Amino acid sequence: MIRYLRLALLALLGLVLLTVALANRAPVSVRLLPEDMAALTGLTWTMTLPLFLVIFGGIVVGVLIGFVWEWLREHGHRATASQKSREVTRLERELAVLKDSTSVPPKDEVLALLDKR
Repeated sequence: MIRYLRLALLALLGLVLLTVALANRAPVSVRLLPEDMAALTGLTWTMTLPLFLVIFGGIVVGVLIGFVWEWLREHGHRATASQKSREVTRLERELAVLKDSTSVPPKDEVLALLDKR
């Protein structure tokens, strides 16, 4: 059921994006700098693109910036989790060694085999 719901939502999203793209086909000029500043610096880079590409490109760049921002923000959490995981592994090994060294061997061999499990 969830699979069909996901497919329906993706189809609806595709339809909305297609509608936005068809409604915004007009070409627009994208400039690196405003005209006055471009004349001052000599950087007059201009590209003509359909408006929907500018809109979708802005969305993609925003999402990528958000992903990178979150990845950098969570770096400390990942480092702490990794350190704690190593510490837990070390303590579990130490506990296993202590259990083996302090356990009194049972007199029955069958019980000794069951305790090793």
